[in-house]
Amino acid sequence: MGRFLSIILITLLVLTSGFVYWRYYWVFGEGVKAGELNYVVKKGYLFKTYEGKLIQSGFKGGIAGSIQSYEFEFSVINESIANQLMNNSGKTFDLHYTEYLGALPWRGNSKYIVDSILSMGGVSSGKVIDPKAGR
Repeated sequence: MGRFLSIILITLLVLTSGFVYWRYYWVFGEGVKAGELNYVVKKGYLFKTYEGKLIQSGFKGGIAGSIQSYEFEFSVINESIANQLMNNSGKTFDLHYTEYLGALPWRGNSKYIVDSILSMGGVSSGKVIDPKAGR
């Protein structure tokens, strides 16, 4: 009876481990999104993560001549990438991302993780003021 319970316990452990890996660590897809950076913020109750939104323009089907905005919500793990995005809000970016099937609290609120900036464009506002300089 003890051997039977051990086999069932090991089988459940292996299946659970496989499911957790597939759901949260296996890369489902990779790609590039382009658009105007709306915001990047650091937030969270227990795990402070960087969350952002990219606004993509496009044409809406059905109504001729109308334009619809598409939003791409993402998380950023790398602090230097997040800082570069925060300092250049409102500019146009091409962002490379990795897509997972599920989000983890310490990785961010989104299943889309931006891991690099491919290009940045837009009008330079000139001087950039560090938000932490006044503290």
